[in-house]
Amino acid sequence: MPARTAAVMFCLVMLCAPGAQAQQLPMPPTGAQPGPPPAPPFGMPISYEQAVKAAEAAMAKAKAIGVPNAVAVVEPSGDLVYFGKMTGAPYSAIQLAQQKAVAAARYRRPTKAFFDAIEGGHPFFLTFPGVAGTPGGLPLVVDGKLVGAIGVSGGNGDQDTQVAGAGVDALK
Repeated sequence: MPARTAAVMFCLVMLCAPGAQAQQLPMPPTGAQPGPPPAPPFGMPISYEQAVKAAEAAMAKAKAIGVPNAVAVVEPSGDLVYFGKMTGAPYSAIQLAQQKAVAAARYRRPTKAFFDAIEGGHPFFLTFPGVAGTPGGLPLVVDGKLVGAIGVSGGNGDQDTQVAGAGVDALK
């Protein structure tokens, strides 16, 4: 009977002292969740001519580094303005390039920011609709205003970002 009494007493103590129980549980990490960087204001949507210029510069860079890519250019809404797929680019790159461009435009930040945050232990970004948590999507900013975004897929993350960066640079 003493063992049974001890068990009952233990249960009563645990039920009546929730503060003591909570103190014994490990506390979650106290790091602050990353805040969004300042986003550029919206400008006029990218023109077809600007989109072609950015995509062609990106594909020239992809050719120079020997990585066939798919390149998508969208306006700030995420709607497609121009798309090109180089010979030899994987079929999976078609949707990935578009998804990266859409995420970079709608969230007004590079998709690598999502990748870094998720890798850094902030999986809540996975709950954002349409997020592409992989490098290769960059906002296109002209005169300090967001006009669209470029998404590139076909290489590794660093290569995709390098290729997309050539598209960004073409509009400076």
